[in-house]
Amino acid sequence: MADMVDDDQRRADYIQKRLTGATDDKQPMAFLSRSSQYVSGAQYATNGGLGSVSHLKSLSTTATTNSAPDGTSAVTQTVIIDSGSDVSWVQCKPCPLPMCHRQRDPLFDPAMSTTYAAVPCTSAACAQLGPYRRGCSANAQCQFGINYGDGSTATGTYSFDDLTLGPYDVIRGFRFGCAHADRGSAFDYDVAGSLALGGGSQSLVQQTATRYGRVFSYCLPPTASSLGFLVLGVPPERAQLIPSFVSTPLLSSSMAPTFYRVLLRAIIVAGRPLPVPPTVFSASSVIASTIVISRLPPTAYQALRAAFRSAMTMYRTAPPVSILDTCYDFTGVRSITLPSIALVFDGGATVNLDVAGILLQGCLAFAPTATDRMPGFIGNVQQRTLEVVYDVPGKAIRFRSAAC
Repeated sequence: MADMVDDDQRRADYIQKRLTGATDDKQPMAFLSRSSQYVSGAQYATNGGLGSVSHLKSLSTTATTNSAPDGTSAVTQTVIIDSGSDVSWVQCKPCPLPMCHRQRDPLFDPAMSTTYAAVPCTSAACAQLGPYRRGCSANAQCQFGINYGDGSTATGTYSFDDLTLGPYDVIRGFRFGCAHADRGSAFDYDVAGSLALGGGSQSLVQQTATRYGRVFSYCLPPTASSLGFLVLGVPPERAQLIPSFVSTPLLSSSMAPTFYRVLLRAIIVAGRPLPVPPTVFSASSVIASTIVISRLPPTAYQALRAAFRSAMTMYRTAPPVSILDTCYDFTGVRSITLPSIALVFDGGATVNLDVAGILLQGCLAFAPTATDRMPGFIGNVQQRTLEVVYDVPGKAIRFRSAAC
């Protein structure tokens, strides 16, 4: 687990530099969670289809093979949902080992799709890649490249194809990366690639703006054996759920439009607010599906740690794991009682964390930022079982408890 937490810290460090303008790196990085056999910190993947491949399924770490409407074979591509990146991609033939990683699904074969086309170097679509552009191939095809915060990379041909999101819902001419080489710890878990849901112009959210209105939501499941979901747009049948959501303003950043940010105001532990003034949280927090651990300003973290430890004195402590300094040994313990934790956001939205959203392998799944002035993070551990709605035009993030 220590390696996974270390990778997560490197990604968090880079995002903070992007948000504060402390880096002169002209290549924006995207962020994936390192593999783990545990649902805590592991990937959250979904099944989707390119060309006439498959339909989108509930969040799952399993792949399935389906049949296309015309009876031809269709293969599901299992991808990470990543609200912290802008360019979607999958591994494509040819993608030999060790230049590529093993995946559980068959490789996407562009030659088998009648709707596939490489993006020409002279096209507007290639120019719109901006810093993700990696020049041209010998046959004038647009090349893309993504660097991830832990040093992982993916490169290949920028492409068009039809993205199938349901039996009757197809995104024509979807732009994505057809990767022929990738490396790094981000790809240890056999997924085909990444579905980018960030705020940049090349993300799925922006490409489908006229259809889904730049609104999406997901629910990350609490265990590896349970299911979550991904929703694009606001289907009419979900209108009845609106009263069960709480809402907080969505903040934007011109320096880093990829990332979605919110403003924490308070934290409640075991029913008692921590003695921390709201101004401590003024640097805001990035909320992302692929950052594992929540980061708080040191003043807030120290208060949270003290309150949590005070409520956990009946359990044996364990050595720290990387940046996680509040860990416990539950060996032989049949029943564990954790103090409740609630996050209070700007506008009064109070989000009660699920019991699965507090610990990461026996450690309190929070860590401090370097200073109170650094942006924090709402990690995917804390998001478990919550439906998180990203309403870009409405400038709001909404939460619904016990959604999956």
